[in-house]
Amino acid sequence: MRLFGTDGVRGRAGEFLDSFLAMRLAMAAGIYFKDKTVTNNILVGKDTRRSGYMIENAIVSGLTSIGYNVIQVGPMPTPAIAFLTEDMRCDAGIMISASHNPYFDNGIKFFDSQGNKLSEEIERKIEEIYFNDTIIEANKAEMEQIGRAKRIDDVIGRYIVSIKNSFPKTLTLKPLRVVLDTAHGAAYRVAPTIFRELGAEVIVMNENPNGLNINENCGALHPANLALEVKKLRADVGFAFDGDADRLVVVDEKGVVANGDSLIGVLALYLKEQGKLRASVVATIMSNGALREFLNKNGIELETCNVGDKFVLEKLKACGGNFGGEQSGHIIFSDYAKTGDGLIAALQFSALMLSKKKSASAILGHIKPYPQLLSNLKISQKKDLGKLKGLKELKAELDKKGIASLFRYSGTENLIRLLLEARDLKLLEREMKGVEAFFKKALND
Repeated sequence: MRLFGTDGVRGRAGEFLDSFLAMRLAMAAGIYFKDKTVTNNILVGKDTRRSGYMIENAIVSGLTSIGYNVIQVGPMPTPAIAFLTEDMRCDAGIMISASHNPYFDNGIKFFDSQGNKLSEEIERKIEEIYFNDTIIEANKAEMEQIGRAKRIDDVIGRYIVSIKNSFPKTLTLKPLRVVLDTAHGAAYRVAPTIFRELGAEVIVMNENPNGLNINENCGALHPANLALEVKKLRADVGFAFDGDADRLVVVDEKGVVANGDSLIGVLALYLKEQGKLRASVVATIMSNGALREFLNKNGIELETCNVGDKFVLEKLKACGGNFGGEQSGHIIFSDYAKTGDGLIAALQFSALMLSKKKSASAILGHIKPYPQLLSNLKISQKKDLGKLKGLKELKAELDKKGIASLFRYSGTENLIRLLLEARDLKLLEREMKGVEAFFKKALND
């Protein structure tokens, strides 16, 4: 049984991800990190889901039971936990969040002492410990060896300072009217604070979490209401975050939701023009063909990797780069953060607008993405796509028609994601019907 998916351990809270799994997983992770301990402290943060209380207490119980001390910092963005883990010299960090998923899901993400997400090899080692009763029993602490836990509520200031330092000191946000949609999530306090302190006129939406409304018809996955608000208030730009604030969606002053690849492209060019872009830009295999064309036209190379911001970061390290992202809104400025950070990306786009003295629509209009269709198809079984009869021929036929294709399974659900891209939208719509029919038959027998 695999516990880890594409981004930590995630599932329905109280069912798959219950307090018992969370406690034992924390014990397994703590046992793994014990060999490398320096401070014997592990940082734990969460987003605003109600199930976070249950999972946080279980994690604290698991860690203290094997002798670790725990620092609890409450609701904070995922990139804040990555930053604070390193800044506070902790052996590891844990974020309790299911990111953009509905409130009834939750997840557990781990960071090492440098604030990096764990490699698949380390995740496998933690899984091996999790399923080994002998190792778990042998590492239980007793008496004075049992760990302690304390809650610290004022570390948000450290993260705010680090985020503000990513914004050029020669600029101010005073000229901008900005609408922020915090998705009733982890950015509900920190995002408005940062933008106001930097001088912007700020209007905030969806900043009242009740534990059950995170991501509900709001935030990065549902930017339509933000778009209406930006137009109504004649704002310069709108920024929508997801539940743990590692993802950003931009809405221009006309109420148009920006394509994620367009955002990556213009930010990459902005970095190059400042002389700050190192090596290639990294995007995922789902990136739009128009992104590569735009970058290459401006003398910037593009490298691709598997879906997931941790794979973007791994590729950046391998090629010596410092910028990349996913079209879904995870954007990594590795000079400032170890993971996708929606707040840093929002500030960098604001700086681009101010330095160019151009509107959001004028900047984003430089890239015209090719039409893409994405279908999330429910399936009953996940067969090896490399051995799926007829798939090679299907892809070859699509390629003949000028259609780029990408088919991959969801890491957390019984879904296959079908992505088609071409210059002709009507052609895509016709061909998607055949593609869906193929996979329905092949994966539901």
